[in-house]
Amino acid sequence: MDSSTISYSLRSRQNIVIPYNHRLAPLFIRQALYSLIPEGTNHIYVVGIGTSTISGDSLGPFVGTLLKNCYPKHLTVLGNLQSPLDATTLVPEVTNYPFQKNSFVLAIDSVFGSEEMVNSIVVNEGPIVPGIGLGNILPPIGDSSITGVVLENNPALKDSLLCTDLNLIYTMATSIAKGISLTIRQYFKYPSDQPILTFR
Repeated sequence: MDSSTISYSLRSRQNIVIPYNHRLAPLFIRQALYSLIPEGTNHIYVVGIGTSTISGDSLGPFVGTLLKNCYPKHLTVLGNLQSPLDATTLVPEVTNYPFQKNSFVLAIDSVFGSEEMVNSIVVNEGPIVPGIGLGNILPPIGDSSITGVVLENNPALKDSLLCTDLNLIYTMATSIAKGISLTIRQYFKYPSDQPILTFR
């Protein structure tokens, strides 16, 4: 896909679809997210959903690791490569977490999708229901979500999660983390020279 095929409609609040390797992907993510954060929000939580042991399901933890230590006054990250939030830990961790009042929760996860959506990043208004692709039934999470479509929604391909290209996951994660960081920098009026990511 190129920039002419990006599904981008903020007025109608449709899902925004961005090619994972588009050079402006972080900027598109920032613009989409900025429009979704309610006025008066004083803290943002990123919930990175997934595991560190299956490459195709590691997008959320990768994003969490990349955002670790960024903007600690306004950003809290739950779920990273060291402490992932998978099907067994996600619900108890998120349910019992003391989210601040007037906060905005952004869920990150990898998903299956249609053939034409594979290798896309999708910014969604509203929560995500994690685990559907693998047959798990988990509660909706987030005020908004960003998903990375890593495989076609085909039962025969589900085992391919184990050997999903890590370059795809890392590139998606970097674009998403940069987009979130740019959003926070703009929304909370940090200086323009504030580092986007502190990960080394």
